[in-house]
Amino acid sequence: MVKVDIKYTKLFINNEWVDSVSKKTFPTINPQDESIITQVAEGDKADVDLAVEAAKKAFHRYSEWRTLDASQRGRLLYKLADLMERDAKYLGELETLDCGKPVKQAEGEVVWAASVIRFYAGKADKILGNTIPADGEVISMTMKEPVGICGQILPWNYPIPMFVWKIGPALAAGCTVVVKPAEQTPLTALAVAALVKEAGFPPGVVNVIPGYGPTAGAALTHHPDVDKIAFTGSTEIGRIIMQVASAVNLKRVTLELGGKSPLVIFNDADVDMAADLAHRAAFANAGQCCVAATRTYVQSGIYDKFVAKAAEIAKKRTVGNPFEDVQQGAQIDDEMFNKVMGYIQSGKKEGAKCVAGGARHGTVGYFVQPTVFADVKDNMKIAREEIFGPVQSILKFENFDEVVDRANDSNYGLGAGVVTNDVTTALAFIKHARAGSVWVNTYEHVTPQTPFGGFRESGIGREMGEDGIQQYLENKTVTFKLPKKPQL
Repeated sequence: MVKVDIKYTKLFINNEWVDSVSKKTFPTINPQDESIITQVAEGDKADVDLAVEAAKKAFHRYSEWRTLDASQRGRLLYKLADLMERDAKYLGELETLDCGKPVKQAEGEVVWAASVIRFYAGKADKILGNTIPADGEVISMTMKEPVGICGQILPWNYPIPMFVWKIGPALAAGCTVVVKPAEQTPLTALAVAALVKEAGFPPGVVNVIPGYGPTAGAALTHHPDVDKIAFTGSTEIGRIIMQVASAVNLKRVTLELGGKSPLVIFNDADVDMAADLAHRAAFANAGQCCVAATRTYVQSGIYDKFVAKAAEIAKKRTVGNPFEDVQQGAQIDDEMFNKVMGYIQSGKKEGAKCVAGGARHGTVGYFVQPTVFADVKDNMKIAREEIFGPVQSILKFENFDEVVDRANDSNYGLGAGVVTNDVTTALAFIKHARAGSVWVNTYEHVTPQTPFGGFRESGIGREMGEDGIQQYLENKTVTFKLPKKPQL
């Protein structure tokens, strides 16, 4: 086991490390061996109140943060990105310890996250309004202003990328934030908070409160001084946040929620390429990915060959100690491990053909064999519900119209993909797919410049790109009445 130094376990409020008011702590667990890594300060309502008060003070119109030039906000973000890259190895190892993903993947995610921060650093002084040729003897224009104090609630599957997806646009826009990391993965959010302070951000601009959803998360969503909630997680919790936000003060809300994304592979595709692409689309991050393409639709002409290849690739996928050279680490915790195993049993019971995996990997830790089901039907549980684990369902189709209707037959609409060499087929699929992101001959190609979010129950609003920063801005219309025409 690699020894990773745990530097930060307290709450981060007003650029200070403090114990929770209650003095309570909670354990964070190593998914690899089920051991306790360390105890972390457990925030609840009293701590959220303190953090929001610090954020409110930092957002005051005469504060150091609000009077800072927009270009200087950008420079602080550039500094933060540099510090993250400097500490990429440490942050990656800490992430691997806390959430079980392969260390090379984790380090790569830190570097990628720094690129997101840099994108928004460049946007900070390019937030533009418009002049409007309004009717009447007036001059009208719009101004963009920060929405205010933002509560940001993070998931556990991509802790560092999700942290910067939230704080990057918010800080570039001039907001202040209170971040609640997932209780399963609090360590890297605290480590990045230390870099926020080192970069020179004023006190109160970024605050981090580890804790549980029903206590710290609920306090944040219920707080009357919080102007916006940004949440990534399950559709179930997203609904609750929407209800609370509307009941308290009509908070602005962005939600990035679940998915059950289809990847459609036509007869003209290269089977080896398509099977490899589909494998990565389904099994990335041990399947713990909201946009994972877990419904793989394959046209009948290549179906049998594709299934054989998919099973072959899955059986070769290396699983184990995430600090070693493996492709797949552990599921996040016992709850998710048992959930995934339950879905695997459901697939078998309902008559899907398990052609690879289908069992636990090893005897210690939350490891699941990469599992492939063939002959899956649309009404099966594994084809309808989000599994959030390394399980691929392969379904057969005959023609374009049939498969588009089946692909769209879902409550979700986060992502979709198509593999074909026919540009007309690809364009038709793009037009008709009901999803926030559609990929052609690739999958999950997400960059800082491209907006990400979903249709229907996959969420509200967008993160990343220009759209991402607009979620943290209010649009103010300003109109000047012109004087009467002067007498000459």
